[in-house]
Amino acid sequence: MSGTSALEERRRIKMKTLKPNNFGTKMLVENCQQVRIETLLKACRRKFKKMILQSEIEAMGMPIGLTTSRTHYNGIRFWFECPLCHARVGVIYQHPLSRKIGCRKCLGLDYRKRRYKGMIEEKLA
Repeated sequence: MSGTSALEERRRIKMKTLKPNNFGTKMLVENCQQVRIETLLKACRRKFKKMILQSEIEAMGMPIGLTTSRTHYNGIRFWFECPLCHARVGVIYQHPLSRKIGCRKCLGLDYRKRRYKGMIEEKLA
C-alpha cells in the first residue's frame, strides 16, 4: 500500500487523526471520578466518632461510657457518662477514700473556692 492509498482509505472511513494523549475527544473534568479532600475527611471523622462512641473507657477497673451532644454550630461535643447517675459530664473523678468513680455530684465533691466562699484562703493553710 502506498501513502496515497492509506490517505484515501482514511477519508473513505472518515477516521480522525489520533494525537498523543487525545483519542479523538477532549477529556472533561466532569467525566472523571473525583475525590475531594473535604469529603474524605468528613467520612473519616464520621467513622472515627462512631468508633469512639461504640467503645468504652475503662478507668480503674470500671467501664465508663461516652456520649455526645450537638453544639450551636452543628458540631459534636463528647462527654463521659457517669457510671453512677448516667449524666453526661466532662470530668470523671475517683473519690480518695471510697475509691468510687463518678461525677463530682455523685461523689459529693466540692471546689475549694466554693466551699470557703467569702473566707481568706491564706488563713486556712
